[in-house]
Amino acid sequence: MTATDDPARTVPALLEELDGLADPRILEVNRRHGDEHAVNLSALRAVAKRLRSDHELALALWATGQVDARLLALLIAKPRLLSPEELDAMLREAGTPKVQDWLVNYMVRKSKHAEVLRGRWMEDPDPVVQSAGWALTSEAVAKHPEVLDLTALLDDVEARMATAPERLQWAMNQTLATIGIEHQELRERALAIGERLGVLRDYPTSAGCISPFAPIWITEMVARREEA
Repeated sequence: MTATDDPARTVPALLEELDGLADPRILEVNRRHGDEHAVNLSALRAVAKRLRSDHELALALWATGQVDARLLALLIAKPRLLSPEELDAMLREAGTPKVQDWLVNYMVRKSKHAEVLRGRWMEDPDPVVQSAGWALTSEAVAKHPEVLDLTALLDDVEARMATAPERLQWAMNQTLATIGIEHQELRERALAIGERLGVLRDYPTSAGCISPFAPIWITEMVARREEA
């Protein structure tokens, strides 16, 4: 029997399996953060490990529109087979923060089209789409700063982050922190912007985790690197 003929690898069978794994308590917690997935992510990864890479099946799961199915799809899809147009369409229909986050991290960042899409999304009028551009920009700040104008990015953050919609604000804040962590010559300004804007200053942080408030985030990460 081939993988294609395996009844356990069909979309209906997998949707039934995901439904069986769904936990109403997980869904309740996730809904507080704007998400709609009900399957424990470790369990979801175990299903993906069993399926391995299967791009055709991934596209079929994505087409269902079901959140857990889309997360599973992103674990078994092949980034190199997705065109810029397909990735752009997927982002615009992703819907929830977790699906968008996984799409950017598991598909776009591993694609040869990442830089083209980063530039396109940074200029998009939709703040959700733009947030994906800023997420990619944060990575570029650390890995490919030569393609960026870091001073202009700080200008943009300073002008817009305080009043940006939530997802965009988080992505801009990450870029601010990454600039402060990775680029010593701009660290003082990044810290000053973070202090002045106060974005995420009072965000609740679990013990052992670093606050997303940029000045704390920058200071802690720099200190860890100096101790290493």
